[in-house]
Amino acid sequence: MKFFVDTAEIDAIAELNELGMVDGVTTNPSLILKSGRDIIEVTREICELVSGPVSAEVVATKAEDMIAEGRKLAEIASNITVKLPLTWDGLKACKTLSGEDKMVNVTLCFSANQALLAAKAGATFISPFIGRLDDVNIDGMDLIADIRQIYDNFGFDTQILAASIRTVNHVTQSALIGADVITAPPNVIKSLAYHPLTEKGLEQFMSDWAKTGQKIL
Repeated sequence: MKFFVDTAEIDAIAELNELGMVDGVTTNPSLILKSGRDIIEVTREICELVSGPVSAEVVATKAEDMIAEGRKLAEIASNITVKLPLTWDGLKACKTLSGEDKMVNVTLCFSANQALLAAKAGATFISPFIGRLDDVNIDGMDLIADIRQIYDNFGFDTQILAASIRTVNHVTQSALIGADVITAPPNVIKSLAYHPLTEKGLEQFMSDWAKTGQKIL
């Protein structure tokens, strides 16, 4: 499974990238606002840091404007993935941009039918939002499973990019179901390393080691 980091914070991306935990990055207008940076400037810096796909989102709502913005964003670097909303206009833009051999991430997916349309429009990635479905008492993991089955049934190449991930269990379940990619905030990715029994065991080891009076260095 590939790990994408859902942030526009350079330091957080760099820390995880040094450990080989970053296969790509996803950003959106909210994350750009949080970073306080110019979208072109910060996106270019991320692309220089990370070799994998970097999603940069359009802000237009009409297909022709989305296409124009997508082409401009794609000029930033060769690893840019143009991020488009799952609307009818977004699908039109996806068809055009994917036809120009640009990577496209279709986002804000909340149904299997939407995911089917995105795959037929040539999307590189489909981003179903797990956490936001959970917020309205719908199991987001069911959507991941439905999309996986549909894509496998018909041999679609579109990769399932599980998004709106909020817990380590979301990551586990996405991996078990067979999502191709997860995108999560840095704190969630770092939390994957934590287990209370690991902490308890380490505490016992350190206590016993201190009693030996020995040193390694």
